Amino acid sequence: MSEIKEFVTFKLNQEYYGIDINNVENIEKVLPITRVPYSSPYVKGVVNLRGIIVPVVDLRIRFGLPPKEATDESRIIIINLDEMKIGMLVDSSSEVLQISEDDIDAAPNVKKDIDNEFIKNIGKKNERIIMLINLFKVLNIE
Repeated sequence: MSEIKEFVTFKLNQEYYGIDINNVENIEKVLPITRVPYSSPYVKGVVNLRGIIVPVVDLRIRFGLPPKEATDESRIIIINLDEMKIGMLVDSSSEVLQISEDDIDAAPNVKKDIDNEFIKNIGKKNERIIMLINLFKVLNIE
């Protein structure tokens, strides 16, 4: 019997992505974001989350998608990674999915000239494909 893993799923540009639930602290509606000068283009800025300053990464820009204004559906997923809190701005938050290890495959290596492997694995659930992201690569954390 294979192990079941849980992922928080979200959408970007009508595609589904997933993050290991153990890294997700909470999901917030979009808060006022203060821009940080001279930061990477994908760093949207910082938010004040109940007294804690949290950097926010715009995943659309990070994944090379066209920028889009936040809507009522947009969310900031607060993740905790190695004791760091980071927010990820996404088009919408979907659900928590349980995926069997048997339904998780290695990500295909499509572009050989890119060493940033944002997609760690591909999950399959109910005829849907969920790209399981590598948070360390996406957030550029060594």
